[in-house]
Amino acid sequence: MQLNNYSHGFGQLTYHVVFVPKYRRPIFNEPFVKKACEMLFRQIAEKYRFVIHELQVMADHVHLFVGISPTDSISRVVQLFKGISARRLFQRFPELTRFSRKHIWSAGKFYRSVGNVTADTVRHYIKCSQGDWNFTQPVVIACECIV
Repeated sequence: MQLNNYSHGFGQLTYHVVFVPKYRRPIFNEPFVKKACEMLFRQIAEKYRFVIHELQVMADHVHLFVGISPTDSISRVVQLFKGISARRLFQRFPELTRFSRKHIWSAGKFYRSVGNVTADTVRHYIKCSQGDWNFTQPVVIACECIV
């Protein structure tokens, strides 16, 4: 994955998000409901300029690996995916009300920011960035810093 250039910044915001249907019901067992959910998620991403790096719709949950812009909050992104997909899935498949009358998705969510470097790499960089820094030499992460 590449870093993105924004008007006042340079970086990458990617998240692993998991959505779970209400009561963890296996509503995506039917191939046509599963395919409709995948298509809806891709349409939402296109409309709001999110980048889907990976999408997997399982029987009772959805994994989404998505890139967003710095002007978007993860709460807003989750709200858009859950809200729009629920409304359209209920419209297209009214029989989904047998699982839950008012809601497709549970109220909760799982999300975690994801990047090309680990937390240990960042911790090491910050710890070692004080003092003289040699940009011409490659950084060896396994070594301890001399402070």
